[in-house]
Amino acid sequence: MSDSPDTREATNRLKERTAHLSVISNTGLVILKFGVGFAIGSVSILSEAIHSSMDLLAAVIAFFSVKKSAEPPDAGHSFGHGKFEDVSGLIEALLIFVAAIVIILEASFKLLGGQGPEFSPALLSAGIVVMGISVLANWYVSTRLMKVAKETESIALESDAWHLRTDIYTSLGVFAGLILIHFTGLTVLDPIIAIAVGLVILNAAVNLLKRSFADLIDHSIPKLDEDRIKAIICAHASEYAGFHGLRTRRSGPEIFIEFHLVVPGEVSVNQSHDLADHLEADLLVEYPRANVTIHIEPCNKGCNRCGSFCTYYEKEKLHKP
Repeated sequence: MSDSPDTREATNRLKERTAHLSVISNTGLVILKFGVGFAIGSVSILSEAIHSSMDLLAAVIAFFSVKKSAEPPDAGHSFGHGKFEDVSGLIEALLIFVAAIVIILEASFKLLGGQGPEFSPALLSAGIVVMGISVLANWYVSTRLMKVAKETESIALESDAWHLRTDIYTSLGVFAGLILIHFTGLTVLDPIIAIAVGLVILNAAVNLLKRSFADLIDHSIPKLDEDRIKAIICAHASEYAGFHGLRTRRSGPEIFIEFHLVVPGEVSVNQSHDLADHLEADLLVEYPRANVTIHIEPCNKGCNRCGSFCTYYEKEKLHKP
């Protein structure tokens, strides 16, 4: 059971439009930052231009991964194409990691030179304006990306949103630094700010690498979600139904849930099937992108597997305030 084809198609269109918005926004910011950065000779603005270039590349990767992951299962990919989003997240993280190293090295060379570049007041003002535009544009686009990512459970869009949120903080840092340079004349602040930007980007890249890798190796979904799934299943515990063997994993926006439903031998196939359908429907209310597999097996006397995660005691405990 899954959400309807029309709903899924509408969700995929929304994801593609949002990813396209990110591509357009990042393209404009890259052009602005490189133009002003080269005109001024500011390594901090050029570091932000490199950062935005990585964001642009990440947005392009996210756009194509979202399109690919939306394709239905086929003969060669019977579980769908959700892993394309996980792969895109890993590639984006590696690219950001490389960009951070380049920024830190370039800024360090400038800092070791002992002084920053000479800025004309007019060009310095232009740099301040460009960084202000970057903050506002990335705030709007990242907010939009995160909203759609949460609605559609898209790791690619969420990764892109976090990239842009990182860009907001680094752009604010450069913005504040340029204002300080304007009032103090301390141009050595320029490479120092660039190194700080690089370190922030490096931290974001490491965190994204960890998360993308976890999804690629079929790591279980967060414990909070697993506990919620158990609570939904345990709500159906009765004198003729027990559960054990819960397993979960994520593939892009898709969640896979598997568990065993244990029923007495005298319960009919129809009754067991109806209960399994009801369980699946309840799980899909809260996790609409879930793929639920329920293995039905007969209960053997003396078997204690049903209590592995759902006993009457546990059921009562889960429902206590």
